[in-house]
Amino acid sequence: MKNSRFSRRQIAIGALSLLLCAAGIRWIFQPEDAPRPLTAQVRVADLEETVLASGAIEAFEQVSVGAQVSGQIKSLKVSLGDEVKKGQLVAEIDSLTQQNSLKNAEAELANVQAQKAAKLALLRQYELAFERQKTMLSQDAGSRSDYEAAEATLATTRAEVSALDAQIHQAAVSVDTARVNLGYTRITSPINGKVVAIVTKEGQTVNSNQTTPTIIKVAQLDKVTVKAEISEADVIRVKPGQRVHFSILGDPEKRYETALRAIEPGPTTIDDSSTSSSSSSSSSSSSSSSSTSSAVYYYGILDVPNPEGKLRISMTTEVNIVLSEAKNALTIPATALDKAGPDGAYSVRIVGPDQRIESRRVRIGMNNKVDAQVLDGLKEGDEVVIGEASTSTASSSNNNSRRGPPPPMM
Repeated sequence: MKNSRFSRRQIAIGALSLLLCAAGIRWIFQPEDAPRPLTAQVRVADLEETVLASGAIEAFEQVSVGAQVSGQIKSLKVSLGDEVKKGQLVAEIDSLTQQNSLKNAEAELANVQAQKAAKLALLRQYELAFERQKTMLSQDAGSRSDYEAAEATLATTRAEVSALDAQIHQAAVSVDTARVNLGYTRITSPINGKVVAIVTKEGQTVNSNQTTPTIIKVAQLDKVTVKAEISEADVIRVKPGQRVHFSILGDPEKRYETALRAIEPGPTTIDDSSTSSSSSSSSSSSSSSSSTSSAVYYYGILDVPNPEGKLRISMTTEVNIVLSEAKNALTIPATALDKAGPDGAYSVRIVGPDQRIESRRVRIGMNNKVDAQVLDGLKEGDEVVIGEASTSTASSSNNNSRRGPPPPMM
């Protein structure tokens, strides 16, 4: 009896252990919920197709104001950042040398004019002598040789007067040149603008015999120019007049609106010096290969008002040239689109009301590779599938569902 009771107890414990083992196995291998795909809602937004280019800001007009005569800078009349007007005096060069040159030129002119006056007096005398010899010859009162001598003297004197006229003209030109050189010692601004650089200092001697030395630089900054580098792949799609917006690194949220003024016909490297003709053939081949493999860009020119002076020379810009745009368009991420069919329509997957995934055909308008315009087939608020849940996310979810100790084993 005792053995029988012990056997029944062992059988009960064994049966309970088998049940608990089965429950543990079911807990480990129970099916898990499939990961939900990544989705995005169909929304209304403004859409643009643009060409992206990087650029730099330049002054609308910038002039290097230099000295056309040599000498010591006597005084600078402006400071860095000053606003100047066209014709305003900005610097003076010591003018003593130029003043002396003008005085010498004026003296030379006066000397030649005096010589002409004396020669004109002689000319009058020779004219009278010639007339007298002419009358005497007609009355057989004088000789032919005296007449001819008087005629030659008169012609020579008239030629000398003409030569003096030329010398007077030459001396007058020298006076004008000396007067202009004297004026060059007073340096004025050729444009309205702001002094953006002062290259020389008071007391410094400048020499204009070899190159024109720069004293200051004046730039017009109430309007600035942006030169944007457009790649050769995109330059055929842009044209003057297209709308442009750009931002600067210091204030990326601020958008500046303008229009494309021009596209330079030559590449940005057109001013680079070419390979010397005396280079070896192997060097030329290497240079040609390098030139062929390098990217080619063209400058797009755009102007923008700068009344606050916030835009400065050499600032970096991110430029967007608008090729086309759609206002208040239904948009979806471009990654939601499958390949286009023969009819031009695309297939997208959407999440239905019952959370089931279904396929739908849609017509697409503008597609800038980030967002696409939906013309037909979807409505605002629909959810489209843009990708599958990542393996790491699903794995993490599975691991989380298995956390905690399994049921106790007996």
